[in-house]
Amino acid sequence: MSTRHPSQCQSHQLWNFAFAGADISGDLLPLHHNFTVPLVDQVKQWTNYGADVIPHPEDESLVIWWIGINDTGDTVKNTSITNFTAFWEQEVKVYFEAVDMVYSRGLRNFLFINVPPEERSPAWVNDSINGPILKANIILFNNILHNFVESFKTKYLDTNVITFDVHTWFHHVLDNSFTYGFSNITGFCTCPTSEASSFFWFSE
Repeated sequence: MSTRHPSQCQSHQLWNFAFAGADISGDLLPLHHNFTVPLVDQVKQWTNYGADVIPHPEDESLVIWWIGINDTGDTVKNTSITNFTAFWEQEVKVYFEAVDMVYSRGLRNFLFINVPPEERSPAWVNDSINGPILKANIILFNNILHNFVESFKTKYLDTNVITFDVHTWFHHVLDNSFTYGFSNITGFCTCPTSEASSFFWFSE
C-alpha cells in the first residue's frame, strides 16, 4: 500500500469543511465544545457559501465523510438515552439527510469512514467501567451506519460509494504495532517531533 500526504496531491484541490470536535447534530447531543460546528451545520455552510463557488465536477470530485467519534464518546455518560439503537438510528438518519443535501448539489462520489475502536485510545483503555460502554456504542453505531450506506447506494444508483473500515484497520495495526513501527499504543505523544513516530496516538 502506498501512502501520500494531502500536501503532495498538487494537481488536486482539497477542501476541508470539517470542524474538530463536531457531533452530528446539536439538536440531538449537546455541543462537544461551546464553539463546535456540528456536521449538519458544516454541510449548510458548504451549501450556502461553497457549493456555488467551489468547482466540483461530478466525475472528478470525491466527498469524504468521517463522523461519529465524538458522538459515541459523548453518549457514554448520557443517562437521558435509554435506547441506544433508536438513538443511533435517529442520529444516522439526520447524518444522511446531510448527505442527501450534498447529493442534491451534484456530488456523486462518496467515501464513508466508520468509527475506530476509541476504547483502545489513551483516554479509555484503562477505564474498565466506561470503556466497554464506549465499545458497545461504537459497534452499534458502525452497524447502523453500514445499513444506511447500503440503503443510500440502493436509493441513488448513479452514485459511486466507497467505504473504509477504519475500525478493523485500527485493530489490526494496534494488534501488530511493532510491525508498523509503533512502540507505544496506550499513551499519547507530548514528546519532541523526533520521537512522535513511535506513538500510535497523538492525543487522548
